[in-house]
Amino acid sequence: MFIMNQSSKKISLHGSDRREMPESTFLGKSDPAQKITVSVYARPNPNASASTLAKLANLQSALPRDRQYLTADEFKEVYGADSNDLDKIEAWAKQNNLSVIEKNATQKRVKVEGTIKDINAAFDVDLNEYKHPHFGHYRGRVGKIYLSEDIYGLIDGVFGLDNRHLGNSHLRRKNVSPAHWDALKPEVHKNKVTHANPATKWPGTFFPIQVAKLYNYPDPFDGTGQNIAIFAFNGEPSPADPRGGYNSNALKTYFENVLGQKMPSITDIVIQGKGNDPGPDTEASSQNGDSTGEVMLDMCVVGSVAPGAKIFMYFTEFNSKGWVDALHDAIAGNNNISVISISYGNPEKDRNSAWTQMAVKVVDKAFQAAQARGITICCASGDDGSSDGSPSQAEVDFPASSPNVLGVGGTKLVASSGNVPTIASESVWNETFQQEGAGGGGISIIFSKPPYQNGIAVPPSVNPPHKVGRGVPDVSAVADPVTGVVIMHIDGIHLEPIGGTSASAPLWAALIARLNHGLNAKCGFLNTLLYTKFATGVLRDINTGNNGSYNASTGWDACTGLGSPDGQKLLQALSGGGPSPRKKAATKKA
Repeated sequence: MFIMNQSSKKISLHGSDRREMPESTFLGKSDPAQKITVSVYARPNPNASASTLAKLANLQSALPRDRQYLTADEFKEVYGADSNDLDKIEAWAKQNNLSVIEKNATQKRVKVEGTIKDINAAFDVDLNEYKHPHFGHYRGRVGKIYLSEDIYGLIDGVFGLDNRHLGNSHLRRKNVSPAHWDALKPEVHKNKVTHANPATKWPGTFFPIQVAKLYNYPDPFDGTGQNIAIFAFNGEPSPADPRGGYNSNALKTYFENVLGQKMPSITDIVIQGKGNDPGPDTEASSQNGDSTGEVMLDMCVVGSVAPGAKIFMYFTEFNSKGWVDALHDAIAGNNNISVISISYGNPEKDRNSAWTQMAVKVVDKAFQAAQARGITICCASGDDGSSDGSPSQAEVDFPASSPNVLGVGGTKLVASSGNVPTIASESVWNETFQQEGAGGGGISIIFSKPPYQNGIAVPPSVNPPHKVGRGVPDVSAVADPVTGVVIMHIDGIHLEPIGGTSASAPLWAALIARLNHGLNAKCGFLNTLLYTKFATGVLRDINTGNNGSYNASTGWDACTGLGSPDGQKLLQALSGGGPSPRKKAATKKA
């Protein structure tokens, strides 16, 4: 839907409306001579052939071995842009004094550069400078984006005009002050880690490979042949400390000296910003925006649990252009990505107006396109329980709330003692009374209930008017920092226990890589199979605890989804040897 702006004879781009970020201070007009780059995303090709589209009809319900994903050319035909559309957008840009610096049909993107004066005129916006007490300096706009009549129907989204901060890390630390790390420093082992506790100072915690053993991840498959994309956000605009990255020597110490494994293959992909730019990851720097701890967590988990996989670090900035450009590069680029791990998100009804409807739509379209390439996308569901940080109502986190991703919630995991520990208990992670967080989950207010969830009893939202929408999460894994994973700190000297659904998401991403290896096929989008064929008897059902407004129960629930992994059972089921579909037990409503 587009609305005509009578004063400019232009038409507004649906969903592009922006509000001023609350608590922001207006600093003045943006410098009209400053040059900026804007990403313009075209609509998908409207002329895709019926025969190519037909290949997608039964993709979700087929077992991985029976799936025929689109070739690169077929993907470009269906999900890329029509070349004529891009040519029209390019001609429009030149008419508005904008330089075209990239035109990518597969990623549906035209990147244009121009002065803020010309950008303002081309998109009928007014760019200003603002300062926020937490998110720092940013360039912003208020209102809608307007486009010329001759091109507005060709464009899905425009990103880079407003570069306010977007995306929170879902990482939680055990209540251990970094000042005490020296006293708590565990022995660095020269041999491979056994099943014993990694450090008696942190009873109940695990190395990631120990969690994989407890979850019965399938051996001997280690992810060989798989390319895992890890999203890493840093850079301007940001709070006081915009850094974020990893230390290769620290990782080498962790993988080789602590775990007795090989250093995994790591490739940096810089989409926007400085790329790998590690900060000190102190308590103060983390509070000021340093995302280094998040980056190290994701890499330690993926690199140890799926050591045969290649890791691609997608570095980009904390804004909507950074998100959208990185997604399209990972999904439609040339790195043959098979799994994407995303440990960041925002409440759907974000109080800082970070996501526009336009951005949500474009991101969700990219997630849907990923299915055609056999890419599994694992998204953390959040660390603030059913509230997702809202002071007044229940919320779910986007992008985990997208029906086209695998939303990953959090649990508290307790192992038995002995030489070969097993899982003694597993419950919903909820340590809010200790200020250590809780697994996110609930009912979406943006997305309706997807067809694959029709067989489960998704409860109505606890918020008025109590509608039923997309239920979050789909699955879960350990997230409680008290029973969390022990990783290497950026300094390369200290180990530390850490948690959050930032640990759960890469645990699932690594599992998918190992399943792909074992199946010799890509799992791709798993939700339909999980809900319709493997809803019982495959995953570990978690039926104890709550995340605030929602309770765990037999079967799917809005705390831990369908449950935590049993990797071997999942491999068997996905290979065609799993249990016959059974009617799922009804879920108790919260």
